[in-house]
Amino acid sequence: MNYIYREVNMTETFRNPITENGADPFVVRFEDRYYYVYSADGGVAVSSADNIHHLKQNGKCIFRPAAGKPYSKELWAPEIHYLDGGWYCYVAADDGANVNHHMYVLKSTNGRPDGDYELVGMLDDGSGCWAIDGTVLPYGGRLYFVWSGWESRENTHQNIYIAPMKSPTELCGARVLLSTPEYDWEKRGSGPTKSGKCLPAVNEGPQVLEKDGTVHIIYSAAGSWCRHYCLGLLTFRGGDILDPAAWVKSDHPVFSESEGTHGTGHCSFVKAVDGKTDFIIYHAMRTPDGGWRSRGFRAQPFTWDGDVPVFGKAASPEDDIEIPV
Repeated sequence: MNYIYREVNMTETFRNPITENGADPFVVRFEDRYYYVYSADGGVAVSSADNIHHLKQNGKCIFRPAAGKPYSKELWAPEIHYLDGGWYCYVAADDGANVNHHMYVLKSTNGRPDGDYELVGMLDDGSGCWAIDGTVLPYGGRLYFVWSGWESRENTHQNIYIAPMKSPTELCGARVLLSTPEYDWEKRGSGPTKSGKCLPAVNEGPQVLEKDGTVHIIYSAAGSWCRHYCLGLLTFRGGDILDPAAWVKSDHPVFSESEGTHGTGHCSFVKAVDGKTDFIIYHAMRTPDGGWRSRGFRAQPFTWDGDVPVFGKAASPEDDIEIPV
């Protein structure tokens, strides 16, 4: 990855949300720009800006699937990653039936994060099960794929899985279960509804965060449709990364709602222009009952306690947030 950072002696302030609509925001820095990838108009788009708080949903469509394909509809939570000298986009998609959601990988045809992307294919873990929110975990010179999936086509509770990758476009081993909703705070929003539908318990949106050799997976828990959507923490400190016993799960959420900021979840992480200040990128709703359509793209700095992230309180829309410029 080619990072360019500049000497920073000044800061500006901004207020959240950066965009009023913007579920599952993913932001990466390349050269001297920030790139924001998102679902839009039945496809995937990428916009760029000189700083995090200047990002908008005004970007270029990098991929729009043809009609009638297994991946033509409901493109969710796209991410772009620079791997093995190229840019790859990972996105969940289906044929119009949610049970058929799977992870797909695209590759940039011109080596740019905002270039045109072509479909490589589905990332198949061999289970045939529903899969969304895939991300890549580099460790020990190898790549691993981490995602949210169902145990079977009948059991729709969402778990976090990991599998080894042969390349950025292919898995090479069976999936391993890392986390399943077990704590009460992970199960909020689930259960039977008045209409008789049963909503699933949720672990989803895994993101990799590393500090001084310690690998964390920050994931989203509870129903994304409710105010209690929050972030949980899995920590790996060594051993076999495919061994579930090598991962330690926090028994409490590490980032959750505050006044004017509800349903805080599905994050990504990026450095500020100074190359030092860590920012968490996430979505949230202004009101407790805002629902999926009101999820705005937000950002704020965070700190560390040794190698453990400290996200603090979710900023309200009235809080001034300082950012290096």
